[in-house]
Amino acid sequence: MRRVGVVSLGLIGGSVARRLVAAGVEVHAWNPSLPALEAAAADGVVPARTIAELCAAEPDVLLLAPPLRAMADIAHEVAAHVRGGTVVTDAGSVKGAVARVVREAGLAARFVGAHPMAGTEQAGYAASDATLLDGARWALTLEDDTRLDAFCRVAQLVTGPLGGVVRVTTPAVHDEAVALVSHVPHVVASELLRLVGGSDHADLALALAAGSFRDGTRVAGTHPRRTEAMVTDNAAAVAPVLRRAAADLVALAERLEAGAPVGSFFDDAAAVRAGARVAGPDDARTTLALDPATWQAELLARPTSLVVGADERTRTLTLTTP
Repeated sequence: MRRVGVVSLGLIGGSVARRLVAAGVEVHAWNPSLPALEAAAADGVVPARTIAELCAAEPDVLLLAPPLRAMADIAHEVAAHVRGGTVVTDAGSVKGAVARVVREAGLAARFVGAHPMAGTEQAGYAASDATLLDGARWALTLEDDTRLDAFCRVAQLVTGPLGGVVRVTTPAVHDEAVALVSHVPHVVASELLRLVGGSDHADLALALAAGSFRDGTRVAGTHPRRTEAMVTDNAAAVAPVLRRAAADLVALAERLEAGAPVGSFFDDAAAVRAGARVAGPDDARTTLALDPATWQAELLARPTSLVVGADERTRTLTLTTP
């Protein structure tokens, strides 16, 4: 990987840039605000004054990491200037909406959707950290016209200098999965704080709050507009989960009021946590040579496999399976 471009140096874009610089990769970046770009330049990033200038550097991979609300404008600007063999990827927390704007912009032929499952409630380049992505699980998404060479290049970047591992999926399945483990938890964290804020005993409750409340509400420290964009862009997956959660809680409340047993509510949750065994990077490894005619079906038929290595030149992946 000779050169990587980054659009927007926020928490994720900045962390990617910092890690790649530390790994000896040439990183070019553009950011809408000059102070962050100047700070990144001091850290070894090559600053670009415009997206056109960034694209002119012809990075091997160009990562789009702006806020979701800015993705459409960024995608169209990139489409107007990207050239050569640059492969475009992103770091958006919703994949269906991003895939649509990328296709509308005319970037689909060189695009591979990505989402690193890493982050904090903080934002901006100052909050970024070269170690944030250590061992992170990335989703890479496939569409019918995703190119094999483009996929391998992004997978090689993620599992190589970015130090991550990959689960392969589709935009729709990704969005349904992250609604469960990311988007709805953000909503629930906000609701816990709203419950306290609306109570007559808010001052005492907050004074007594300890670890469980702190952990349960941490992600509600994310900027409200960022969370709003995430859940609205994934509304089709988030809304049904919220309705199911609301129904479960109403049923629990009714059983509590009736003095009925409620043990199964907590037992079911404990069983899910205890049985959460997924493939890890230390599991036994196999090498998969990707057939250009069948590679997508082959990967999607392995939903529990983890990609821990990739080689664009040979079109091979290293996989682990639980």
